[in-house]
Amino acid sequence: MSVAALTNFDVAQFANTLVSLTTAFVLGTAIGAERQWRQRTAGLRTAALVAVGAAAFVDIGMRLNGTAAAVHVLAYVVSGVGFLGAGVIMKEGLNIRGLNTAATLWGSAAAGGAAGADLIGEAVVIAVFVLMANTALRPLVDRINRQPLDEATTEATYELRITVSPEEMPVVRGALLDRLDAKSYAVRGTAVAEQTEDSLELAVTLAGSSARPGELDEIVDAIGTLPGVDHASWAMRTAD
Repeated sequence: MSVAALTNFDVAQFANTLVSLTTAFVLGTAIGAERQWRQRTAGLRTAALVAVGAAAFVDIGMRLNGTAAAVHVLAYVVSGVGFLGAGVIMKEGLNIRGLNTAATLWGSAAAGGAAGADLIGEAVVIAVFVLMANTALRPLVDRINRQPLDEATTEATYELRITVSPEEMPVVRGALLDRLDAKSYAVRGTAVAEQTEDSLELAVTLAGSSARPGELDEIVDAIGTLPGVDHASWAMRTAD
């Protein structure tokens, strides 16, 4: 052990660090336990490590150069945890999973950073609010999700998909666009992809945020009767 290490050791400062890290560990464990119980991607150990790591870096910054250093360290903690949170976000088709867990890691880092800055009360309050967001708000979210979906007021994207033979593609595309124009639906974009050697898929995305399902049903039913068309349908998906 070097002389500098012996000189820098201060019992009071060491006790202060121990309190900060212990607080961060307890709060991170509490936040992570809820995630672990729900079998999320980032669970108890991840949340606890994020909180302790944030607390350790902020505490070291304060020991070396006071509050100014702690502020700089906190800025790097925020960006670093952002990259860590991106690792738990997964895209499955049109669905995105892990956003809530990533946000929870940010909350865990915030609680740890506050503990490292000797703001113990604030760290506890942050952890309580993170836990409340993940537990107390769940019944409200479930209730909202159970409400019937109103296509007229929900921001959504409407897409029509037609499977057609390559020979009939120009005729079918023209007929579809004509019918959409007759119903005053603006088209945001079209795309053609090869399905098989004998068929193509035409995807048409509407520009409006709402549409009338009955009219879309009429359009795809009419298009489905055209020569060369194997399949015609439409779908709505809410905005991300």
